[in-house]
Amino acid sequence: MNEQGVEGFTAQINRRGESASAPPDLSVKVELGTRAYEIVIGEGLLERSGTLIAQVSKAKAAAIVVDENTGPLYANKVSAALGACGIRSAVIGIKPGERSKSFSVYEQVCEAILAARIGRDDLVIALGGGVVGDLAGFAAATVRRGVALVQMPTTLLAQVDSSVGGKTGINSSLGKNLIGAFHQPTLVLADMGALDSLPAREFRAGYAEVVKYALIDRPQFFEWLEAKRAEIFSGGVARAEAIAECCRAKAAIVALDETETGERALLNLGHTFGHALETVTGYDGARLVHGEAVAIGCAMAFRFSTALGLADPEAPRRVEAHLAAAGLPSRLAHVRGGTGSLDALLAAMAQDKKVKDGTPTFILARGIGKSFIQRGIELSRLRDFLAAELRSNG
Repeated sequence: MNEQGVEGFTAQINRRGESASAPPDLSVKVELGTRAYEIVIGEGLLERSGTLIAQVSKAKAAAIVVDENTGPLYANKVSAALGACGIRSAVIGIKPGERSKSFSVYEQVCEAILAARIGRDDLVIALGGGVVGDLAGFAAATVRRGVALVQMPTTLLAQVDSSVGGKTGINSSLGKNLIGAFHQPTLVLADMGALDSLPAREFRAGYAEVVKYALIDRPQFFEWLEAKRAEIFSGGVARAEAIAECCRAKAAIVALDETETGERALLNLGHTFGHALETVTGYDGARLVHGEAVAIGCAMAFRFSTALGLADPEAPRRVEAHLAAAGLPSRLAHVRGGTGSLDALLAAMAQDKKVKDGTPTFILARGIGKSFIQRGIELSRLRDFLAAELRSNG
């Protein structure tokens, strides 16, 4: 991606879509040796899920984990597709929202998987957004000491980010995703048709993760997003290619650093700030959803980089302008109900998974597509920055 300009990237998209009434499936491989798997992006994948799963698994049964929003839309469709291929299925429902990533709901899901007689040779299917994927994935990683997992993400955020790479987990009262495991899926089926039923706010939130990938190390991709944002929101080939490019970016990093001992931390751009915001708002989706927290976090990471003298002020202005054009927040003042005190934010950040020697690890940037890992920032610099952010009305 980095070797070609925005015009070349656009030409690639048009070639893929021209000669067919509907875009063909796109495929991205996550190269992990014997545990390699495919991400398939296309239309009608849920209806074809039984056939696609049967190509990579000999499972005879599957537990389909859904929330109360996605279940009525897609559970019967997937159950029928599995049944047509001789795979028995049971549907396990949870309440929607980040608060379901809890010990109590995790316990319920594990017990339901066992009650459905799902064996080690069978499957857990995560059919839904990032919450379902994280929770079902963690249950799959631990029930019977590991059951195969298929991710069927139905939100943009899950399709471009959380369904890929094997991170699973639940939240603690002390912070987000502090309990979990790495458990790679056997297959990821990203059905773009599912995105048509998303509320506008959820689609916008997912787009924040798309922007994140461009900001990490794909400056031409960011230019392309600036030119194609409206088409991505309206659907079609541009949307498919945006999803595929994010999956390519994540697959490349995961293949190099599966368990986040080094470069994979770059994928957390915006998340050190964003996860703290989710913690101080009590994981209340009415106030803030994950993608909105990531959007604010990315903008803050660029402003922090500028405050530290690492980036030109034009970079954060450009990031904020693009987020605003997409209808996304970029400042603490944009959080419904506020973000609490400076000390509350610092306490939340102190519980971040990437804390080393008492200080958070930050993903900062020297410019668009020039992000890097920074450790050992003095807490006084962070405190001064957050105090200024809290004083700003945006």
